[in-house]
Amino acid sequence: MKHNKMLLLVLMILPWLSVPFLGKRTIKRFFPGALFMGVWVTVESILAKKRIWWRFTDKLIPGVMGEIPFIVGPFFVGSLWIFKWTFGNFFRYLIVNLITDVLFSFLGMHFLRKLGIVSLVRLKHYQMSLLFMAKSVLMYIFQGSIEKLQNKPKSLLQRIFS
Repeated sequence: MKHNKMLLLVLMILPWLSVPFLGKRTIKRFFPGALFMGVWVTVESILAKKRIWWRFTDKLIPGVMGEIPFIVGPFFVGSLWIFKWTFGNFFRYLIVNLITDVLFSFLGMHFLRKLGIVSLVRLKHYQMSLLFMAKSVLMYIFQGSIEKLQNKPKSLLQRIFS
């Protein structure tokens, strides 16, 4: 149990060590999409607990959602990196997310189950992959909408007074 908590802590902190390499501009640009999806996944986790899609048997902090280290660490930072490498090329974005989601859903979940951290209950591995892919598409659409709003031409009054 103690080793699992250390692993979860490392899993949450380690991705953040790569953030300085993203660049300020990338973080500022893609933060809204990653934050939106982090909130979405948090709400989804509440639903998953009610429907017993998966069960966390070992948590970083007792009484707190077991998904938090994954959402705050690899999911959030990974979203920023994937956007940096692929945004603007939807096909590449889908392929990178498909590979990442399948690796986590099958290999990652197998490893986490063996360690006694989390196990799937009413959700199959392929269903988890499909759920992740759907969220990836939703996140891309949200980020694309943010980009359109930010690049929207200014009105005549905004141009005069800016």
